[in-house]
Amino acid sequence: MAKTKELSKDTRDKIVHLHKAGKGYGKIAKQLGEKRSTVGAIIRKWKKLNMTVNLPRTGAPCKISPRRVSMILRKVRNQPRTTREELVNDLKRAGTTVSKVTVGNTLRHHGLKSCMARKVPLLKPAHVKARLKFANDHLDDPEESWEKVMWSDETKIELFGHNSTNRVWRKKNDEHHPKNTIPTVKHGGGTLKMGRGWVFQHDNDPKHTARITKEWLCKKHIKVLAWPSQSPDLNPIENLWRELKLRVSQRQPRNLTDLEKICVEEWAKIPPAVCANLVKNYRKRLTSVIANKGYCTKY
Repeated sequence: MAKTKELSKDTRDKIVHLHKAGKGYGKIAKQLGEKRSTVGAIIRKWKKLNMTVNLPRTGAPCKISPRRVSMILRKVRNQPRTTREELVNDLKRAGTTVSKVTVGNTLRHHGLKSCMARKVPLLKPAHVKARLKFANDHLDDPEESWEKVMWSDETKIELFGHNSTNRVWRKKNDEHHPKNTIPTVKHGGGTLKMGRGWVFQHDNDPKHTARITKEWLCKKHIKVLAWPSQSPDLNPIENLWRELKLRVSQRQPRNLTDLEKICVEEWAKIPPAVCANLVKNYRKRLTSVIANKGYCTKY
């Protein structure tokens, strides 16, 4: 049965006033356009409590006992990555069957809220060792040397948030290839005019470490920066991706054509000083990696 609309306090007071004036339930109901049963219920409540306001409702009893609530709160505080499904299973083993929604509501009621865990690379001992070696080997490199690095990376910008439609604009059958960077850095005519002695950086994605890519780089005499695997935090271009995505999301693109247009426009609006500062502070990244004993850091 659908929930009916609650009568206002003024209407309830009128019902009581007419009852005091000697009118019966039927006449009151007809005059105010309400049901006779509703009029009777309000008058009986007024006779019993001498009031017409509604009392607070107790609501449904909590399915999780205080003891079980303490149990899941303790686990979540000790293990923040615990999921609602795991808590549901723990409660079920303890004899309490509830849904994930009930668990989430209980946690929020006690001041805890869920969030997406930050994704970080899975580092093996070999990765940690390589990251530490890279940081120590380049810690004392002058700032000017990092200005000669051509940083590269790929990213994905989605329409309407996570797990939604996304698109990569690329020529048909065209793979990621360092040849696309040459016009940008070529001495004398390139966009950046980095001059001689520049170094190309890319990660260890299979398409970058493929034999055909290595042979092309060697043939063109392009120096490549030896890069430790699983090290996105060492690439300053990751900060640019974040800046770009924030700018794009603020403009709320409506379709894929709009998304492409906004991406190009917002990328061009990022001040060169932002890039310069990321390179200028590169030593801090290396120091942070060393301080964290080779593990990834949020930079």
